[in-house]
Amino acid sequence: MLKKKENVTAALPGPRSPAPQPPPRSPGASKAMASVGAIPGRTPQGPGPGAASASFPSPAPVPGRGEAEEEENEQEPAEIHLCVLWTSGYLGIAYYDTSDSTIHFMPDAPDHESLKLLQRVLDEINPRSVVTSAKQDENMTRFLGKLASQEHREPKRPEIVFLPSVDFGLEISKQRLLSGNYAFIPDSMTTTEKILFLSSIIPFDCLLTVRALGGLLKFLGRRRIGVELEDYNVSVPILGFKKFVLTHLVSIDQDTYSVLQIFKSEPHPSVYKVASGLKEGLSLFGILNRCHCKWGEKLLRLWFTRPTQDLGELNARLDVIQFFLLPQNLDMAQMLHRLLGHIKNVPLILKRMKLSHTKASDWQVLYKTVYSALGLRDACRSLPQSIQLFQDIAQEFSDDLHHIASLIGKVVDFEGSLAENRFTVLPNIDPDIDEKKRRLMGLPSFLTEVARKELENLDSRIPSCSVIYIPLIGFLLSIPRLPSMAEASDFEIEGLDFMFLSEEKLHYRSARTKELDALLGDLHCDIRDQETLLMYQLQSQVLARAAVLTRVLDLASRLDVLLALASAARDYGYSRPRYAPQLIGVRIQNGRHPLMELCARTFVPNSAECGGDRGRVKVITGPNSSGKSIYLKQVGLITFMALVGSFVPAEEAEIGAVDAIFTRIHSCDSISLGLSTFMIDLNQQVAKAVNNATKQSLVLIDEFGKGTNTVDGLALLAAVLRHWLALGPTCPHIFVATNFLSLVQLQLLPQGPLVQYLTMETCEDGDDLVFFYQVCEGIAKASHASHTAAQAGLPDQLLTRGREVSDLIRSGKPIKPVKELLKEKQMENCQTLVDKFLKLDLEDPNLDLDLFMSQEVLPAATAIL
Repeated sequence: MLKKKENVTAALPGPRSPAPQPPPRSPGASKAMASVGAIPGRTPQGPGPGAASASFPSPAPVPGRGEAEEEENEQEPAEIHLCVLWTSGYLGIAYYDTSDSTIHFMPDAPDHESLKLLQRVLDEINPRSVVTSAKQDENMTRFLGKLASQEHREPKRPEIVFLPSVDFGLEISKQRLLSGNYAFIPDSMTTTEKILFLSSIIPFDCLLTVRALGGLLKFLGRRRIGVELEDYNVSVPILGFKKFVLTHLVSIDQDTYSVLQIFKSEPHPSVYKVASGLKEGLSLFGILNRCHCKWGEKLLRLWFTRPTQDLGELNARLDVIQFFLLPQNLDMAQMLHRLLGHIKNVPLILKRMKLSHTKASDWQVLYKTVYSALGLRDACRSLPQSIQLFQDIAQEFSDDLHHIASLIGKVVDFEGSLAENRFTVLPNIDPDIDEKKRRLMGLPSFLTEVARKELENLDSRIPSCSVIYIPLIGFLLSIPRLPSMAEASDFEIEGLDFMFLSEEKLHYRSARTKELDALLGDLHCDIRDQETLLMYQLQSQVLARAAVLTRVLDLASRLDVLLALASAARDYGYSRPRYAPQLIGVRIQNGRHPLMELCARTFVPNSAECGGDRGRVKVITGPNSSGKSIYLKQVGLITFMALVGSFVPAEEAEIGAVDAIFTRIHSCDSISLGLSTFMIDLNQQVAKAVNNATKQSLVLIDEFGKGTNTVDGLALLAAVLRHWLALGPTCPHIFVATNFLSLVQLQLLPQGPLVQYLTMETCEDGDDLVFFYQVCEGIAKASHASHTAAQAGLPDQLLTRGREVSDLIRSGKPIKPVKELLKEKQMENCQTLVDKFLKLDLEDPNLDLDLFMSQEVLPAATAIL
């Protein structure tokens, strides 16, 4: 009866369907999790007294096929949504950052009617939207109107959103805060405990801040930021509240960042990254950024945008850098660098856990991150605890990290998860799952035997059959379609229930397949559902300890930045700056330009001193290309580096109280804005310094006034400097580089101790001008423009004539045309006229001599005579 037994086959299980969402955990559902060793309701806590500390090595290599996808996820664009209220001279600010799902708030702070503090916040965080009350003060309305009208704001002007004033009510805002669903608060907390916990984080006595937080929560819930496509019962993930502080920050505008090349974006050379935009060019950030994790790079950029006067914070940073610069600590620095390379985007993973969107690769990434954090903790425990960062890492990387790593390592099957692209568990976690997997593994041989028995009962015309398993449908008997089966009525076979036709295969239910359904059930879905339930329980354990994971990222990023700065200081020979609060200004001994010294074959260091009441205005003269602009930028960059807590390129540097850095060194015409170079000088750069600089500010001005005529530019430069000099001891510290020697020669500045004249040292060697690039006291005797013109390739004849005219102007004598040039031109004109006469045909009857004389001879006479 069996004609082709060799064709008997058994089909492997078909494609899986998505598993249904698990039900909420009930007391009876904790059986599987109990085998993992979970402690329901446990809150984050550190090791108890006498807790033993174990050394955890770097994680063993685990298959990493999901890391490329994880790196891609890290590039997701972040958005910031700001909520602001201004009442009675006080400002309340709160904003939500989608990159880490954290709400940041700033306690009530006084602000002027011009809202300078708010503008400073906007410049730093660049929000995507600004939310405020529709019932608003006139000053705030005017400010937001100007903000919305800034067509050319970089990177993009924010959206202004007005909500009804009732949404900012104090009591309703408190209720929103206290009733929110936060991942970092365990479900086991009572209402009273939750109130106490939030009160320790949020300043409920800052009424404007509370109202701003309430309005922000209302906006997030209405717009459903980050969960637009989710079910309505899924709330916006909030993984923490952080305080946002502007205290002690040094004011530096975007023009200064560009002028000093602190940041410099360039088009990416790769054709594959044209759409993604830019890369960092030759800049201060580019040479100092040696961070090994993305969040370290982000923190370094944040420090660069927030230079500070907080001496405690600055010295704490320098202490860590100095420790790693010691030769005996180089091996430790390299080991910490390797561990930091495994610290990944923890907030993104926690956010996906909160939304139940965890990917298979997330568990492997989190496992590596946690174990690397434990390695950092153990390493820092062996380092001097007098350094605050080492002490913080040793204490705050608690045993909760070991608990998380142990859970993940014991439960998650990394290879299986990546192979099946879903969460799978290791053997011996749940006996029921192990049994079902064992049955599933034995299905192919078992189904082959069942198919052989089914074929014995089928018509002899059917050459073969197979028994297959399809998730959610069950076991089916599959038979090839015979030529005689043309119509649907031909599909009926006695004893079999026809199900469907697919790819010339007829699928039936038989008594045996029904029996298999009853005995084995839907194994794939059962296994998937049980493993998904374990995943949710494991997620709850991780989210309950989200606070320590967030702290890991904060401290690891800080360590990464300081290791990067130490590496740059070691390679480039930087030294530690000293901070002198009693000194107003800076003192630099043999300073170097951090970028120029990398490009030049040799670099001449220069010193600078602008402390005290003498020499507050330094006028620097010298030829073009003598190094005036480099010197100005060098002073600004060294000061800036000291204010972010970096070592500096100088033998010694003493930094006093500096509250702002203003520059006017480079201008570009703006056709789109209708502004000339000179208008940009006045409107965007010098005006900022005149209106905002204090006695603690550093002002760097180079070639101001060159965009207009010499007299006007000279007069305006003198007027600006005299304005500052009139302030006396409260005059800012000003470095001015100029080619207007008349500023000195005509004595346009008042004489006194506030003004100091410097020049770039040069020496004339015959017709050549030798640059020493050394700053010294004195005044340049000449601009030496002819030497610069000669280097540019102008003809010697023009250079000689230029020197003659310059000498005549300097001596007050009239300027006369050069006789040789005049005679040569006359002879050329005469020869041209003679040639025209010789070409005349006097016998031509049509010749009009009157016309020839009026059009050819008379016009040329003035050039000949």
